[in-house]
Amino acid sequence: MPKPIVLVGALDTKGAEFQFVRELLQAQGLETILVDFGVVGEPAVPPDIGSDEVARAAGSSLAELRSKGDKTLAMRTMAEGLTRVVGELYAAGRLGGILGMAGSGGTAIATAAMRALPTGVPKLMVSTVAAGDIAPYVGTKDITMMPSVVDVAGINRFSRQIYTNAAGAIAGMVRMEAPAAAEDKPLITASMFGNTTPCVNHAKALLEAQGYEVLVFHATGTGGRTMESLIEAGYIAANLDITTTELADEVCGGVLSAGPDRLMAAARRGIPTVLVPGCVDMANFWARSTVPERYRDRTLYEWNPNVTLMRTNVEENRRIGEMIAAAANASTGPVAILLPLKGVSQLDSPGGPFWDPEADAACYEAIKAHLKPGIPVIEMDNNINDPAFAEKAVDVLLTMLRS
Repeated sequence: MPKPIVLVGALDTKGAEFQFVRELLQAQGLETILVDFGVVGEPAVPPDIGSDEVARAAGSSLAELRSKGDKTLAMRTMAEGLTRVVGELYAAGRLGGILGMAGSGGTAIATAAMRALPTGVPKLMVSTVAAGDIAPYVGTKDITMMPSVVDVAGINRFSRQIYTNAAGAIAGMVRMEAPAAAEDKPLITASMFGNTTPCVNHAKALLEAQGYEVLVFHATGTGGRTMESLIEAGYIAANLDITTTELADEVCGGVLSAGPDRLMAAARRGIPTVLVPGCVDMANFWARSTVPERYRDRTLYEWNPNVTLMRTNVEENRRIGEMIAAAANASTGPVAILLPLKGVSQLDSPGGPFWDPEADAACYEAIKAHLKPGIPVIEMDNNINDPAFAEKAVDVLLTMLRS
């Protein structure tokens, strides 16, 4: 028997919708736990866990929130309380999956609780904002977003089918079990971009041949943050951070930054790490028309109609080098830096459109100038995508893991 499906929403405005879904799930023989986080009115259907209990989990009360009349405070409180309530249900073995249905405000509250659950727990959010920019709601977790198409405001010919599909989706997710692997292999993370794909694919094959499972993350901001979160959570045995390009976006204001803490999770966890300034020759923008005016005279390359790459300059590379050195210096475990002297990407190779030895050297010199004594810096007379470079990176990482 699957664990209960936890339904979360504002029952003062969406009671009928949740009752409809609850009855569908119960008709399938599934247990449900209905949690109310509505503040303004009374629930239209009786919840299993009421709004006051949710508010009290955050150190407040429903009466206090109503008396203050502060919507921002109420949303923040209910998000915190719901996160704790849902976490407690999961810890007690009373959560097999979670389903929310809401507009933008309720989506923010429900997905806050979903993001606190481990990866792999079924999470489904039916939302009016699911067709827009959902990054703030999903974060780095495996939340499935389903557009509600019409507002979550009653049962009609459209919403009836959408809610039915949502019930079927969450029911299917909690009933499915992943087939057991023959064995759980140690996990290694690797960062990759289109411009470092040959390097990472070769390294991945070599590591897998040695009995490791390699998780590859696309260094698009979200990919880097997700990789960092899994390292921070303690799942990862070692880190092959070949594609640190998100630092270039952080420095230049590009669209794929992973934030200022990129590289720091491995440093804090102390796992064996190889750092490479992969693809730091490029900052990312969307279509050419979106490139900021101040960069219009720079070397630009249209990777595809929706992505424009800008070649980073000497000063930007110097700053990136300082960031890489700072992460290595902060590491509580073994770390090494590999430098490809013939270019950090496919485009940054002799004769390529981003080939700029002066800019690359500025990054490398900044790394060496700011690095603490004792941290290895290995210079390779290769482009990053040469097989020999990947082989050396793997050899260094395996030596750390075995020592």
